[in-house]
Amino acid sequence: MTTLVERFGEAAVLALGGFLIGLVFGASAQRCRFCLRSAVIEFSHGMLGAKLAVWLIAFSTAVAATQAAIVFGFLDVSEARQIASHGSLSGAIVGGGMFGVGMILARGCASRLLVLSATGNLRALVTGLILTLIAQASLRGALSPAREMLAELWMVEGGSSRNLLGWVSAGAPSGLMLGMCWLAFGGWLAHRNGVRMWGWAGGVGVGLMVAAGWVFTYALSQQAFAPVAIKSISFTGPSADTLMALVNAPSLPLTFDLGLVPGVFAGSLVAALLGGEVVLQGFEGGVSMMRYIAGAVLMGFGGMLAGGCAVGAGVTGGAIFALTAWVALTAMWAGAAATDYLVDRPKPMPAETVEVRP
Repeated sequence: MTTLVERFGEAAVLALGGFLIGLVFGASAQRCRFCLRSAVIEFSHGMLGAKLAVWLIAFSTAVAATQAAIVFGFLDVSEARQIASHGSLSGAIVGGGMFGVGMILARGCASRLLVLSATGNLRALVTGLILTLIAQASLRGALSPAREMLAELWMVEGGSSRNLLGWVSAGAPSGLMLGMCWLAFGGWLAHRNGVRMWGWAGGVGVGLMVAAGWVFTYALSQQAFAPVAIKSISFTGPSADTLMALVNAPSLPLTFDLGLVPGVFAGSLVAALLGGEVVLQGFEGGVSMMRYIAGAVLMGFGGMLAGGCAVGAGVTGGAIFALTAWVALTAMWAGAAATDYLVDRPKPMPAETVEVRP
């Protein structure tokens, strides 16, 4: 990495690393159909099925690989935003719940919409663009006062108070053990449900790329002269920043996020082309479109309030056992399960009444 930095510069290496990590993530997520929404629906319907197995394999791989990197000295996340800075529990609860509702209405979370966009799904493309605009408005625009007000209702200090492993006086070895146990359970579920090779490989690939993002940005931060944020894969904020850079900037600033988002799109597109799965799809009508728009608005605002999307908060933040990430992930599951029950689950037909004459 030192040679690359000396030859091309820190910013170029950072963007290239983000692109390559996004490329593998996008291809893996497309092939294994990685999707938190699908996993929640299966679980809330009382099924431990293939979609839940794939999500669990991806999540547990991210946890195990990230904690292993910490154990062997390749990573230190004490300066990562999810641990070091102030956090919002109210934001995690409210924002996570809103994001969960939104991903049911839009039939996919932020990462899934980006992956589907590359396969010709115009519904996902339009929904993702609206999500990105709302996220930008929530971060720096007209919706930012509302986001800040909700976030400040219940704050938590940075440092050890945001590290769940520290709460129980445990360290990375315990996190690694938990990740391996969850991975074994996910593998058992996958085997029981007949998940094929791409499901296994894709789930593992998604999880490994989350860990790779952490390790890569940390390694570069140790060599760079300018400060480099220690981070990994997320989509709500990075998608908003990438879109605004494309719209406003005559020259694009080279960052990890600027490489990541196009990389995920490209990886998904290549995987879909190789699999013969590129198909143009659109909205089925005005009512359907309104549902997707509502979901995009809720996910855009909720993701920025919660500190990340289903991947950024749920998997990336969860992999380092950040308190607010786990709270947000729990709220996403709860919001999604409740919305599926209230909106999408078929209601039993009332029994016909038979008039009995005397």
